[in-house]
Amino acid sequence: MINTFKTYADRAQQHPNACARDLLMLMERKKSNLSIAVDVTSKAELLSIANQAGPYICLLKTHIDIVDDFDADLVDQLETLAKQHDFMIFEDRKFADIGNTVKRQYGNGVYKIASWAHITNAHTVPGEGIIDGLKEVGLPLGRGLILLSEMSTKGALTKGDYTVESVAMARRHQDFVFGFIAQHQMNETPDEDFLVLTPGVGLDVKGDGMGQQYHTPHDAIVSRGCDVIIVGRGIYGHPDQIQTQAQRYRDAGWDAYLERCKLHQ
Repeated sequence: MINTFKTYADRAQQHPNACARDLLMLMERKKSNLSIAVDVTSKAELLSIANQAGPYICLLKTHIDIVDDFDADLVDQLETLAKQHDFMIFEDRKFADIGNTVKRQYGNGVYKIASWAHITNAHTVPGEGIIDGLKEVGLPLGRGLILLSEMSTKGALTKGDYTVESVAMARRHQDFVFGFIAQHQMNETPDEDFLVLTPGVGLDVKGDGMGQQYHTPHDAIVSRGCDVIIVGRGIYGHPDQIQTQAQRYRDAGWDAYLERCKLHQ
């Protein structure tokens, strides 16, 4: 993999993808490369966590279809919090169907994801048509797509040829696809700048007993060359310490980024 290093600010100035530019500028402005993954089932809890963690994150990652009492007001309040605390919303939908179907899942239905989520993601199992379908809806709205090229769970099949083909698809759609869910840097040529968002980041645990494997912010940012750390239960799993834990992970992620900058000076 190519190891040409640039700061978030430098990349924001040069990136060909509008959504990626917005995210990189936000990360630099806010001094945060932390995404919180909020996998909770109630509107009140989701909004409470978003409000408490909001000042420390660059991305709020949601699973909107697990919220039992979802309504349009939830979306309105999430958008308000995103503006108030200066973060973007990433709906972790993991689309995995043919292009014509995902186009409707993304733009229509109960959730109307494209209308409020700045970023979403997709598996590449169905082939390149899934990107075409999502792009038809998301690109005119200035949205961005990331592909799942590697996952952090033990025994995941997202490796080898699957990863290689996913990167090739992304390379052909850089106006819409700007990065990957992955465990290491994916760029292969000096002019590529795919962002890597890394799940399975934790400071206190190594696994959850259900296949999830954790590594530290330093491992993700410095050793593996990733860009955004995704933390879930490490933050909201401490309901009385959400702000403290969010700040802790924000600081750990940003310190790792600053170390990476020094290593490449």
